[in-house]
Amino acid sequence: MLAAYHEARLAELLEHVRAGFAEYDAGRMDAFDLDALVHRYHRAAQELWKFCAVSGAAVETAARALELLAERGEQPDWWGLAERRGR
Repeated sequence: MLAAYHEARLAELLEHVRAGFAEYDAGRMDAFDLDALVHRYHRAAQELWKFCAVSGAAVETAARALELLAERGEQPDWWGLAERRGR
């Protein structure tokens, strides 16, 4: 369950990168903005990995946390967590 969650959220994060390259290719984003977006993706993917790359009893804890969030209709915003503070 946790591996499937990780893969699905990683795919969502990669969509931000795909959209960024489309904006860059269309001339609506410069190289510096695209670079910042890629760095944000990296930070988000790291946070997601830290949550999902657990073992032992922590796997059950992480899975239960996801279940509780789903019951509440919530989900961690990995992209939002990676936003640089103060920008």
